[in-house]
Amino acid sequence: MNPLQPGSSRDDLDDLLPRFDLRGMDLSLQRMQEALKELQHPAAAVPAVQVVGTNGKGSIACFIHHGLIAAGLRSGLTVSPHLLSWCERIRVNDQLITIEELRSLLQGLQPVVTTCRLTPFEQLICAALVHFEAQRPDWLVLEAGLGGRLDATTAHPHRPLIAIGAIGLDHREHLGTTLEAIATEKAAAIPPGSHVVSAAQLPEVQRVLERTAAAVNASLRWVEPLANDWTLGLPGELQRSNAAVARAALEWIGGDASESISVAAMRKGFAAARWPGRLQWMQWQGRRLRVDGAHNPPAAAALAKERCRWRAADQAQSWVLAIQAHKQAPAMLKHLLQPKDQAWIIPVPEHRSWSLEQLQHAAPELAHQLRGAANATEAFHQLEHDGWPQAAPVVAGSLYLIGHLLETHQLQAE
Repeated sequence: MNPLQPGSSRDDLDDLLPRFDLRGMDLSLQRMQEALKELQHPAAAVPAVQVVGTNGKGSIACFIHHGLIAAGLRSGLTVSPHLLSWCERIRVNDQLITIEELRSLLQGLQPVVTTCRLTPFEQLICAALVHFEAQRPDWLVLEAGLGGRLDATTAHPHRPLIAIGAIGLDHREHLGTTLEAIATEKAAAIPPGSHVVSAAQLPEVQRVLERTAAAVNASLRWVEPLANDWTLGLPGELQRSNAAVARAALEWIGGDASESISVAAMRKGFAAARWPGRLQWMQWQGRRLRVDGAHNPPAAAALAKERCRWRAADQAQSWVLAIQAHKQAPAMLKHLLQPKDQAWIIPVPEHRSWSLEQLQHAAPELAHQLRGAANATEAFHQLEHDGWPQAAPVVAGSLYLIGHLLETHQLQAE
């Protein structure tokens, strides 16, 4: 499954889905609960695994989804964000919702949208659940958008299984300024009596998860990264932890003899998994580069760790970075940049972003390694003028940037 086929373009639903940043972040579970009641609780009878965390949520959801498909079960998946098309966010097995279906659903939801004052993300989750009601999958895989306690996916009433990705410091303006506060917000999604699976977490996060699970009588299983004899369709060593969470989730789903999921099915599904924009090789005018959606300090730390495994790890690395203004860009730079590296700072298209000057002021010890460009193309031309680096450049900082570069055909996936 690859939603980014040649000729794909970003679907225009601006008349129905205003830009997320125009309304601002407005977390509330009550609106979604009221909306789902108005909609007569679509897909309420379909069990869901909800995927929460800071990083790795999309990868975990992708692995679970493909494992379910390989086992012969119908899986309904909703994820965020998308790269090129809103349709990437809603699918059943390998079939993405069509733009015509999504537009029709969103148009039909407008009375509820108005009455309940739904945010764009809430509209999409409602549309996904209505679509799943019609398609009747065996399981839903719901990737939380932000937090957990007040996330739109938490309004789904039948979430017996919670899969947790790495929890770190991000969205502090909405979830809390400490790791414990953020973990508490995310752990609050755990329903009473549910089953929780998680890879290793930082000690503060582990304590919160254990305390929360005990308080709501939920079982909690910790998992270790998968062994190297598992072939994964997603690159990067960190994916072995994400896949381990997915495997434990699938094992729990398969605990019912009627839904038995074999190890062979899991291996097949994990090998088939694809998730664009994550440590992916692409080309600009025939020259190779890597792209990654790392957009916060924990993800930058994970990307820096991956860099140590690359063939050219000891060579100077060129970075092209676009980072939204509300992100912790100085901390990201400190994770990514080694002494000989250079980074081109560019804006995130259509979003408020860190500028070169702001970053030089905020991280003066790295100022001499930073260069500015108006956009990615200008940065690529500068790299070419200086002699394309032997170590492939890395584009990171925002999935919005990667989506824009694909949409405008500046980059081509290999």
